[in-house]
Amino acid sequence: MTKPTEAEAANDGRAMFRVWWIPQVPGKAFEVAVDSWAAGKALEDVLALYDAFQFENNIKPDYCNAGGTQMMHPDLTDGEWHDVDEGEAEEYGWVVAS
Repeated sequence: MTKPTEAEAANDGRAMFRVWWIPQVPGKAFEVAVDSWAAGKALEDVLALYDAFQFENNIKPDYCNAGGTQMMHPDLTDGEWHDVDEGEAEEYGWVVAS
């Protein structure tokens, strides 16, 4: 039996995903579970647009936000949350061509 590649392991159904978002740095991160990396990326985009809307409409005087989509996998991340950028998501086959 051969050892699965990282991409195969990443798609074995055991990965969990979440988005973390800090609307004003420094601050506490908002975290929410999502079903996939793609869903996390979509949520990140919405949160960024919402922060920009609030700034442009004088709801908050300034902002410095930060956020990302994370994955936790028992083998690939040793059960720890790990930020996944678009390059890594592409390697794992999670980026949907537009």
